[in-house]
Amino acid sequence: MKQSHVEVTERIIERSRPTRSAYLHRVDDIIKRPKGPDRLGCANVAHAFAAMPTDDKMRIFAEKAPHIGIVTAYNEMLSAHQPYVGFPDIIRDEARKLGATTQVAGGVPAMCDGITQGEAGMELSLFSRDNIAMGTAIALSHDVFDAALLLGVCDKIVPGLLIGALHFGHLPCVFVPAGPMSTGIDNTSKSKVREKYAQGLVGREELLASENAAYHGAGTCTFYGTANSNQMLLEAMGLHVPGAAFIHPHDGLREDLTREAVRLVLNNTQQKNFTPIGKLVDEHVIVNAMVALLATGGSTNHLIHWVAVARAAGIIIDWTDFHYLAKATPLLASVYPNGKADVNEFQEAGGPGFVIRELIEGGYMYPDVFTVAKGGLHEYGKKPVKEGDKLVWKTLPKESGDETVVRTVEFPFNESGGLRLLKGNLGRSVIKTSAVPEDRHIIEAPAIVFDSQEELLSAFDRGELERDFVAVVRFQGPKANGMPELHKLTPPLAVLQNKGFSVAIVTDGRMSGASGKIPAAIHLSPEASAGGAIAKIRDGDIIRLNAAVGTLNALVDEDTWAERDAVELSDTKRHHNSHGIGRELFGGMRRSVLSAEEGAITWL
Repeated sequence: MKQSHVEVTERIIERSRPTRSAYLHRVDDIIKRPKGPDRLGCANVAHAFAAMPTDDKMRIFAEKAPHIGIVTAYNEMLSAHQPYVGFPDIIRDEARKLGATTQVAGGVPAMCDGITQGEAGMELSLFSRDNIAMGTAIALSHDVFDAALLLGVCDKIVPGLLIGALHFGHLPCVFVPAGPMSTGIDNTSKSKVREKYAQGLVGREELLASENAAYHGAGTCTFYGTANSNQMLLEAMGLHVPGAAFIHPHDGLREDLTREAVRLVLNNTQQKNFTPIGKLVDEHVIVNAMVALLATGGSTNHLIHWVAVARAAGIIIDWTDFHYLAKATPLLASVYPNGKADVNEFQEAGGPGFVIRELIEGGYMYPDVFTVAKGGLHEYGKKPVKEGDKLVWKTLPKESGDETVVRTVEFPFNESGGLRLLKGNLGRSVIKTSAVPEDRHIIEAPAIVFDSQEELLSAFDRGELERDFVAVVRFQGPKANGMPELHKLTPPLAVLQNKGFSVAIVTDGRMSGASGKIPAAIHLSPEASAGGAIAKIRDGDIIRLNAAVGTLNALVDEDTWAERDAVELSDTKRHHNSHGIGRELFGGMRRSVLSAEEGAITWL
């Protein structure tokens, strides 16, 4: 194992010792209890299984058969989650064949950021993660289950399900993905149409046709954003059936992999193989996830989400840990927005299995960790295939299927990972360097300050941004308005960049896994609504963003900077950020939320 990775892991272990020890003690206390149907009162048990077929009740009461709870994010609004409609029946059928029983324990909400992008609903998006975690807890709180299967794919859904599951750390758990949609219009062409629309060169009809060609069927969006980064990280953590991430929802292999998830979770309920999720997800597994994210140039959202995930298991990580791992982890994948390929091409070229195998062999990941499959993480470096009626895993070729998409550790796209920590007198921020050409890693230009993304878009429409500048978009953090993604800013800024202007964005908001080619210092902490330095910036201040050395500063005289007051959000704008489209219901979360670097957690 690389010494750099060992050192980061050891620091995490030492830092987490009190909280991890307390967490494991709680898990062990719950494991010692009798099974739910034997422990609960008769009326409780009768309520729990009242609607089940008599045969299933007999299995539970007389045969003491294992009972699986299903938590599903199924809905028809998300293309990635629509395929889950038939999964409970498949799971139930397979469980019965194996002598077990199942119940859909509950559903959790799952919103689509693509639908709410630039709209008020996006201000509920980040907080939906903790809402999903609570929904998972409510589903499992009936406390009659021996194991759980978690059905979810997209942005906040997987972290939410995982946080919820880790609060039931005594249960063996397996995540069950549904896969990406088939390839439509390529992502580069889609972005060009968006830029033309921003310039007024094409109309709404042409834009809608392009978007419909990109988002056209069941499955996740095909770019390597937060949803598909989720799947990469779950593979790296050993929480999937090996190789399950990027199989199309309607591929015949998908049902076989779903049935295999039932077999694996039941296997892990057996005494000799008992592996509850709270013990599986340890410090080494968290580091494996971080490394997988960095090696593939994954979503910046996970610098928030995986901090929260780790904390749910009593493990404390921060952006400095990501920073040092990134410096020592090679970039092995080039998938849009870090390249031209989509996730289907990534899968065809070798996919998660190829990357995981390379990282293990290069000494960047811990192979000897618990996983839901026997054999440890090595099994996740293989490819599932069907041979006759049997599902088998085959060794991947040593060579990449396409070196423009995925590479070996001997021939990486870059010697360091795709994310970087920025520090300076503006606070701490992150940038997705893998998506930004190196000649744009250093930007120095005057600030133009905006208190909302709408203000920036209006300034662009008025032709006021035809110059070098750094867009400072503040009051976009979790306390201010729930930290929405600011995707709609990418096309106009790309237009200006393509005209030859030096542009960048500095924000306490999010740009997510599809932040594009614009230098973007995001998640700036402390945020403006917490008195952060971003609220001290004035129009015309020179901002220097240097991703090469990892700094972010306002080049203002120190005495002037120290004396300058932070601007506060007006009552009118604060009222606007907290009312309408359900935002009133999330006021408690805005008040209690921790900083982005602390995972934007609302439950501590």
